[in-house]
Amino acid sequence: MPSRVIRRFFYVPDQHRLEILFVTGKRYSYFDVPAEVHDAMRRASSKGEFFNSHIRDRYRFVPHP
Repeated sequence: MPSRVIRRFFYVPDQHRLEILFVTGKRYSYFDVPAEVHDAMRRASSKGEFFNSHIRDRYRFVPHP
């Protein structure tokens, strides 16, 4: 999954939470993300483009220190 923007991500299915760690070192939790969105992100050839088009500004999130 090489990405210039996203270092790694994982999904917590029972909470519908998507955790994303960016290459900058910043980590965010995105809430109420459907499993289908996570599955589509896994399949996307560009994780950063998928994030910008389908997750960013669409789901409630919190940053982590």
